[in-house]
Formats: sequence, structure tokens, C-alpha cells
Amino acid sequence: MGCLSWKYQVLCLLSFLLHSTPSSFSSSLSSISPCSALLHFNRTLSLDRDASPSYYSYRIQMCDNSYPKTAYWKEDTDCCTWDGVVCDRTTRHVIGLDLSCSWLNGPIHSNSTLFSLPHLRTLNLAGNDFNYSLISSKFGNFKALTHLNLSNSMFFGKIPYEISHLSSLVSLDLSYNYGLLIETPVWKNLTQLRELLLDWSNMSSIRPNSLMNLSSSFTTLSLHDCNLQGKLQNNFLCLPNIQTLDLGGNWNLDLGSLPKCNGSSIFLKFLDLFETRFSGELLDSIGNMKSLKHLDLYNCNLTGSIPTSLSNLTKLTTLDLSYNSFRGLLPLSLFNLPNLSGLYLHNNQLAGPLPNHVSGLLNIKNLYLSSNFLNGTLPSWMFNLPSLESLILDGNQFIGEIGEFKSNSLGYLDLGYNKLQGSIPRSISRFVNLTYLSLSSNNLIIMLELEMISKLKNLELLDFSNNSLVSINNNVTYTLPKLSSLNLSSCNISEFPILLRIATTLQILDLSKNRIYGQVPRWLGNVGRDSLYFLDLRDNLLQGPFPTLSFLGLESLFVSNNKLTGEIPSLICNASSLKVLDLSHNNLSGMIPKCLVHSNVLLMLDLRMNSLHGTIPASFSKGNNFRYIYLNGNQLEGPLPQSLANCGNLEFLDIGSNKINGTFPYWLEGLINLRVLVIRSNNFQGHIGNPKTKFPFPNLHILDISNNEFSGPLPRKYFKYLKAMINVDEGEVALKYMGDGYYQDSLNVTMKGLYIELVRIQTIFTTIDFSNNSFSGEMPKIIGGLKSLKGLNFSHNNLTGYIPSSFGNLSNLEWLDLSFNKLMGEIPRQLADLPWLEVLNLSHNQLTGHIPSGKQFNTFANDSYTENLGLCGFPLSRKCNSHAAKKPPPLALQQKDNLETENGFGWQAVSMGYGYGVIFGMLMGYLMFKIGKPKWIVRMVKLEQHIMLRRLKKNAQRHGGKK
Repeated sequence: MGCLSWKYQVLCLLSFLLHSTPSSFSSSLSSISPCSALLHFNRTLSLDRDASPSYYSYRIQMCDNSYPKTAYWKEDTDCCTWDGVVCDRTTRHVIGLDLSCSWLNGPIHSNSTLFSLPHLRTLNLAGNDFNYSLISSKFGNFKALTHLNLSNSMFFGKIPYEISHLSSLVSLDLSYNYGLLIETPVWKNLTQLRELLLDWSNMSSIRPNSLMNLSSSFTTLSLHDCNLQGKLQNNFLCLPNIQTLDLGGNWNLDLGSLPKCNGSSIFLKFLDLFETRFSGELLDSIGNMKSLKHLDLYNCNLTGSIPTSLSNLTKLTTLDLSYNSFRGLLPLSLFNLPNLSGLYLHNNQLAGPLPNHVSGLLNIKNLYLSSNFLNGTLPSWMFNLPSLESLILDGNQFIGEIGEFKSNSLGYLDLGYNKLQGSIPRSISRFVNLTYLSLSSNNLIIMLELEMISKLKNLELLDFSNNSLVSINNNVTYTLPKLSSLNLSSCNISEFPILLRIATTLQILDLSKNRIYGQVPRWLGNVGRDSLYFLDLRDNLLQGPFPTLSFLGLESLFVSNNKLTGEIPSLICNASSLKVLDLSHNNLSGMIPKCLVHSNVLLMLDLRMNSLHGTIPASFSKGNNFRYIYLNGNQLEGPLPQSLANCGNLEFLDIGSNKINGTFPYWLEGLINLRVLVIRSNNFQGHIGNPKTKFPFPNLHILDISNNEFSGPLPRKYFKYLKAMINVDEGEVALKYMGDGYYQDSLNVTMKGLYIELVRIQTIFTTIDFSNNSFSGEMPKIIGGLKSLKGLNFSHNNLTGYIPSSFGNLSNLEWLDLSFNKLMGEIPRQLADLPWLEVLNLSHNQLTGHIPSGKQFNTFANDSYTENLGLCGFPLSRKCNSHAAKKPPPLALQQKDNLETENGFGWQAVSMGYGYGVIFGMLMGYLMFKIGKPKWIVRMVKLEQHIMLRRLKKNAQRHGGKK
């Protein structure tokens, strides 16, 4: 359309906007010429290169060549000649507008002159930044529109239902915006629709089966990460003309089993169902979809074997079956697919060797086979792949040497956690693009001074940890200018690598579990001065004062198990980002810096096994983030700070083996996350009264107050509410441990008569230790309700009365120590039914009568009953008088026991078993300790082996012989 005077039209437009009323604005938009409307629309926006950044998804490359199209729009020229504008040749109406990736920045309001282009057929505003604009209902006025693309343009809010009025719409793309909400199916009336892309929209209120109304002519449906929930009929996957189908990332979407489509979906090229919910196996019929180029079934819980029919999909460029439960031999035919650029089979249960020869993979860029059970040697073809960029084979059982690579394209190489031998191939020095190199946990001989390492100028991560020998020649210096992570843990090195002196970009440094001795060099404080956030020097031979470090930005510091002396430096108060501090097992002295308890950032403070003295700082701040506090094994004194009640996230508190005094810390009972409370071997005293809160210690798993001066009766009401010790989680059968991430919790406990350091603590581990105090009176029968208990120790007190028969309900109990008290009466025969009881100590009491026989009691030796002169029967040499009547407890006491059981928990004695995984897990978990007396090692191992075999047999019997 020609224009007589652009300046005149603009002035008229501005005058119109100033003098028109809101009601007349909409009706008058049509009177504005299209060129004027476009010019005004452009002037409401600014141009910003950052509004159209290059964006890549697995499906498209967006804004790779962005430029400001509207910057070349000229006044006094025909707008039909402008970049991005298409006009009808006859009517000169603007029918197409493509401003994708045009650097546009600013909001689009409902009164925008964009909506005065009623003849638009195609509108593409993708790849811009519209400042979280709402999608205006005015978009529904483009009645002739066939293609609408608003993707990746920072639109926000609810998708207006008026979009469903665009009855001519063939393609609708609103994908990759932020927070778009779809409350009703906008596609309901769009009968011509063939392409629908709504990735990253919120469709949580949409019923998945509403998609079944889509036309059978559909070619593209992309609903990636849309929070779809519920069940979708699986024949939806068999739309006859579908070419692109992406439902990935909807982890609450249930697709049942993959259907057999009987020859349909022959046009399907792109299928992405990652992290959706499936059941069953991957059918052979998948091999009928011979047009497939992209197949992604990542983390779909698929089982069985990988069908060999996948080898029929010769057009495949990407195949991702990772994070499933595929098992059996690795299908060798997959390695003959000619067009694959990405093969992802990691994190399955695949076994067997790799093929000796392949005919495909000439275009392979990414080969991921990690975390399987693959074995054998690495075949020669693997080192001849011309386009290979990422090779990930870690976590398998490969043996032999690493071959020499022929290409120079590798950027990511991970061969860790195998059984490889030999040295690093010299060809690695040619990988100028290598950013990630991990050879950890093998049997390699590594020479850090080799010239080839110094050529890797783009290297960001280097992990040589857990190898047989890593040699360092500190006479050879070189720099890795982009190195951000260096892991040389367990490499048998004896000095700090000199290359660290100029490692200015380092973020993670792990030199733990080596033989590095002497003082920490001063220059280490300059390593990553502005970037280092993780430093691990634990388990070395470091001596002298605490190292001078730059604490700025440091988040995790591990220096435990060394021989450091002196005080904790005040410079540590500069560590405003510190989350984890482990200085345990050193010879540090002085007082705890107050700034450490003032922190609102620290998660874990571990100062145990040092020579720290003074009091625990009394000012734990409100709203702090402490989860783990270990101060045991020092010389701390004074009272326990009541400000610990401010640690609302606290899970572990261990202040054992100090000189702390005062009464029982009842103010901690409201910490709902507290799992472990250890105050053993201090100077606490007095009675433990009633709880101050309604539900005290609801998640406590370990309670150890032994070796103090507590007196009075046992705290019956506390035992009543120890919820985590009452409830048995039968479903928690996985081998899980307390603690998370890089740090695993450990603890010293008295277990089965031994003082043991548990290196890791299973989440099902529960124990109570009140031993070596002055408690008196009877044991509360209500303790029999703590059915999760693994261990109970009341030894070395002044307890009287009978052993409650309710203890027979402690069906998970593994050790029971009631020795050195004044208990009387018979041993309850119910104890003989405890299925896992391994250690029993009732010695030094006043028990009488016949020792129960059978089951576990047949395994206990004489020392379980020493100094109970009234006991008789196996295993003691004293025989029982067969004619003597057994004297039961007084009737009143029996009635009281029964009444308390009924009114308290009402538990019935049960025989519980665990699955084989947990039995093995418990065995291995309990063996991960350090024993104070080496002579017990062999005995303990044999005992645990015996117990494991006995449990396996019992469980087999309970399950009818089935595994």
C-alpha cells in the first residue's frame, strides 16, 4: 500500500490516540492504514540484542542468526517491501508478519496497533522478549490466521480462550514461554489444526484424554514439560499422520504400556516420551516405525530386554533408552545403525561385551554406556570413530588398556569406575577441545608431569582419583587456564601438586586420602582465591597450625583426620558462604569461635575429637540452617546453650565425651527434625521430668544419654511419644543412609556390647542407651511399643522389679543389655520369640527361674546370665528342679502390665522379616565401622554371617520358599 506522507499519517495517528475514547479506540483501529499500524507497533518497542539469544533444544535451533528486522523499516516507503512483512499481491493487505528473532523488547498491550491488521494469515513473533506480557484476547480477532507462533518470547499468564476462535488455524506454537496457564482446551474448536506446540505450559488442570479429540490428520503435537497428570489412552500414540510427538517431561502422565500400532505411525519421525510413566516392556513393534529419527524413552521405568527390532530403524539419529530397567545382553545390532549421532543406554542393567566389529556409528557424536554391567576390553573401533565428541563408559567392568584415539574431536571422556590398566594414551594430548577428563577408580599409572596434560588448555574437570599410582614431578610446571575441578583423592601422592600455584579458576579441589605431609604451603591460600568453593584435605598427614586460606566464597571445607595444632583462626569468620566445616580428628585447641554459631548459612559443623575447651557459644541465631552439629570428644564445659532450640532444621546433635553439665535438655524436644541426640559421657544430672511439648522428639532415631549422673525413674512419658521408634516402615527396604550429598553422617555408639564408630548410619537404625546412670524404679512396660528399636541398653543403673513381658513386642530388637541392675523374677518367655535378637546381657541382676529355650536363646552363652544365682537351665551348668513349680509374677503386676498395654499401644507380638536386600544391607551397614578392640573383628564377622544365613532361611520359609 502506498502512503502520501508518512509524517502526516503518524501525526494523525497520534492525534487520534490523544482524542479518542477507550470505547471508540477498538472500533477505529480498522481505519488505520496497515503501514501506520506497523510503524506505531514498532515504535512501542525497543531493540536489544539480548532479547533474542541463541537458543537450542533437541528439536530446533532458535535465533542462531538473529538481527533487528524492524531497524530497516523506512518511512516514506511501501511497507510491503519491509523485512518480515508479506502483502497480498492483489489487495496489498498485510497477510504475513515474521518478526522472529528480531531483538524486540517491551510489552504488547491490548491496545497495540498490531491488532489493526485484520487480514493477517501468518504471525510469527517467536524469539523476542515481550517482558512477561499477557497474551491478549485480541489475538482471537485474527479470523484469517492460519499460523500463530509466539514461542520463546517471554509471554506470561493465562492463555486466553479466544485463541479457540481462530477456526482457520493450522499451526499454533506457544511453547517455551514462562508460566503460561491453560485452564480449558483451547484446541477444542480448532478443527483445521495440524500442529500444536505448548511446551512448558501449565496444563495440570487439563484432562489428558481431552487430547483424544484432535484430528487424525495431526502431524505435530509437542507438550513437553506441561505438568500433564492422569492417564492417557495409549492408542493416542498411533495417530496415522503424526510426524512429531513430544509428551516428555510429564512425569505424572500415565501411558500404560507402549501399544502395537499395526502399521500406523509410519510417518512418525520424532517421538519423545521421556520421564513419562509406562509399565511393561518395549515391544518389538517399535521396529515398524521406520521413519523415526529421534526416539527418547529416558527414565520411563521400562523393563525386559531391548528389542533387536530397533536395528530396523535405520534413519535414527538419536536413541535414548537410559535410566530404565533394561537387562540382558547389550544388543550388538544397535551399533550398526548408520545415521546415529547420539546413543544413550546408560543407567540400565545391560551386560556382556561390546561388539568386536561395527558397520555403523560413523556419525556418532555422543556414546553413553555408563552404569551397566558391561565387561571385556575396549574394542579398537571405539578409538577410530571420526566424529566422536563424548564417550561415557564409567561404572562398568571393562578391563585391559585404553587404546590410542585416531580422531581429535573428543570434548568429554569418562572411563571411571572400571578395571582398566596401563597408562593414559598419548593421543589425548591432541584433544584441544577436551573439557572433561575422568579416569577415576581404575588401576592406571598416571604421570601428572607429562607434556600431554599441559596441552589441554580447555580442560575444566580433571579426575584421576582412586588409581594405583599418580606420579607428580613438581620440577615441571604448566598451567591449565580453565581448570575448575581437580580430584586427586586416593592417589597415593605425598605433596601438593605445584600446578595449583597458578590455578586461578579452580572451584573444586579434592586431595583427600593421600599421604601429603608437613605444613600446608602458604601459596595454597591463593588457589582459586575468587572462585574456590570446595576444598577437601581430609585423611592426610598435615601438621602444624591451621592453614592460611582465602575463605571468601568457600562453601565446603574438609580438613579432618590430620594432625593440625593450634587454634581455629579468626579468619574463618570471613567465610560468609561456608555451609560445611569439618575439622574433626585433629589436635586443635582453644575455644570455638563465636562466629560459627552466629552463622545463618552453616549446615554442618564437625569439630569432634580435638582438644577444644571453654563453653559452647550460647548464641545460636534464630532462623539458622544447622542440620548437623558434632562437638564430641573435646574438653568443653559449662551448660548446653538453650539457644540450640533455634536450630529448627537440626537433625544430628552429638556433644558426647565432654564436661558439659546441667539437667536434661528438654528444650530440644520441639525440634521436629532431630534424628540423633547424643549427650553421653558428660556431667548431666538430676531427674528427667515430663515433656514440655505435646509430641516430644517425634523423629528421634538415636537417643544416647549414657555415662552421666541422671537419677530418678525412667521417663515413661517420653517413651510414649518417640514416634520414629514406634512405627516400623516395612516399605523402607532400600539401602539408605542418613545424611546427603558429599557428606555421610557417622556416629560412635555402643552396639552389641562394643563401642563402635558407624561410618554410615542406616535410616532404619534406632537405639536407646541410658546405661551408666543412677536410674531407679521399674522399667515402663510402654517401652514394648517401640517396635522399631534395634538396640536397648539400660545397664549399670539401679533398676528394680521385673523385666516387662511387653519387651517381647520389640520385634526388631537386635541387642538388649539390662546388666548390672537389681532386676528380679523370671526372664519373660516372650523374649525367646524375638526373631533378630543377637546379643543379650542380663548379667549381674537377681533373676530367678528357668532360662527360656529355643530359637535365639539357644545361641546365647553363659556370660549373658552371669551373677544371677537363681537362674537355671541351658546354657548354665545349674539344672532346674523339674518338680519345682514356676513362680509367676504377682497377679496384680500381670494385670497392670496387660492394662498398660491395652491403654497405651495395644501392640501384639509379631514376627517380622525383612526382604533379602535389607538383610544384606543391614549386614554390610553394620560392618562399616571401626572397632576399638581388634580381637573382636573375626568374631563379629562370623556372627554376622551366621545371623544372615539364619535370616535368609527364615524368610524363605515365611515366603513359601520363594525369593
